[in-house]
Amino acid sequence: MVTPVAGRIVVVGLGPGDPGLVTAATLAAVDAIPVRYLRTARHPSAHLVGKARSFDDRYEAAARIEDVYDGIVATLREEAARHGEVLYAVPGSPLVAERTVELLRAGGSGREVRVLPALSFLDLAWERLGVDPVAAGVRLVDGHRFEVEAAGAAGPLLVGQTDRRLVLSEIKLSVDGDPGPVVVLQRLGLPDEAVTEVAWSDLDRAVEPDHLTCLWIPRLAEPVAGEVARLVALTRDLRSRCDWDRAQTHASLRRHLLGEAYEVLDAIDELPSDDGWELLEEELGDLLFQIAFHAQLAGEEGRFGFADVARGIHDKLVARHPHLFGLDEDGTADSSDRSWEERKRREKGRTSVLDGIPTSLPALAGAEKLQRRAAGIGLDWEGADAVWAVVEGELAELREADEAPEGPAREAAVEAEVGDVLFSVVNLARKLGADAELALRAAAARFASRVTAVEGLAAEQGLDQAALAALDPDAADRLWQEAKRRAGTGA
Repeated sequence: MVTPVAGRIVVVGLGPGDPGLVTAATLAAVDAIPVRYLRTARHPSAHLVGKARSFDDRYEAAARIEDVYDGIVATLREEAARHGEVLYAVPGSPLVAERTVELLRAGGSGREVRVLPALSFLDLAWERLGVDPVAAGVRLVDGHRFEVEAAGAAGPLLVGQTDRRLVLSEIKLSVDGDPGPVVVLQRLGLPDEAVTEVAWSDLDRAVEPDHLTCLWIPRLAEPVAGEVARLVALTRDLRSRCDWDRAQTHASLRRHLLGEAYEVLDAIDELPSDDGWELLEEELGDLLFQIAFHAQLAGEEGRFGFADVARGIHDKLVARHPHLFGLDEDGTADSSDRSWEERKRREKGRTSVLDGIPTSLPALAGAEKLQRRAAGIGLDWEGADAVWAVVEGELAELREADEAPEGPAREAAVEAEVGDVLFSVVNLARKLGADAELALRAAAARFASRVTAVEGLAAEQGLDQAALAALDPDAADRLWQEAKRRAGTGA
């Protein structure tokens, strides 16, 4: 059975710009089909189509370019079904970098799409550049999808649809390194044609792009890796399409970033089990998404992109490892903590050893970082024995504060002394080679497992939570000791 045709769409190309380059077949189709549509009237040959409806209003109203294309295709299909046949005129050739034609052709067998070949901007670009695209192995890339389509490519690339400064900026930010001078080609074949070589750093500043602009990149260091490029593109898509993502700011995402970082730590605690590795992979992905999201927000402000973040940490690590990538200023390969901190201080122009310590660090981790920084200028105890004495002294001061008469003064003194005890214990942990933050997390996990074991034992004995809470001290201690044994978490 033959599927009936629900209208026909005839697609013609208006060539690269010069009306004299429009084909006779295109002009004949215009004469023969009275219902006509233009993807855009902003083309030097658009007047040849005569009376036609333009889709330019879609570009102004839509939040993203794919919405424009989907809307155009839907309208053309509806009109073809209603009128039997419509003409659709696009800039250049319908067969070159024309997303709407791709979508039309993928529309199913119930509708005929006839495409008339035309001269494209590519033909003029090859002539102006003096390039044989086949011999050079040129790859054609859509500027609006550059990060994904150019991922892994080394060049040469001809990038179309570079119609806005934002597009040029996103292209620049997605490339790792400086590929050197590139060529911007504009309005080829028209009286105001311009072919301009620009430095990569000036790409989004040196020219004013328009709908007849393309970009030639003769060589290209690899941009972001393919999978990372897909993540970056998805993040940008979520920002344009999802109400929740669109509403987020750097500030609103702080708690999510912190939460994901802690979930990575939880996953590390599960190693080396197979489930732990799988969990760590997942949680690292969640954390990476937070980084990509913050980079996207910064990119929308024209500040930096994901590639800049990766490039920055790469260059920083190289600079801070002169013993691997070069010699220190004094000719030695000094990789000590003090040398590391000194390099960071010089890079960032810090005047105090305490500058740059994040105020949002957990209290124990922050205390340890403060102590390590102070130790860098000699403000430290000689060894663990000296710190033991400090801990014992702080405990004595806490007991003294606790024995004071009740009142606001006692409460303030107790809080201050508890802080001093904790701070001194962090110092002792550092001297003993233990991480106070991780040690407390591990102790809390052990305690949680014991509480769970107590609840299990109580259930075996028919005790609910109220009965458990009412046990006498000796019975409660026996239950606790048995729970510790079952939990296998030590004394």
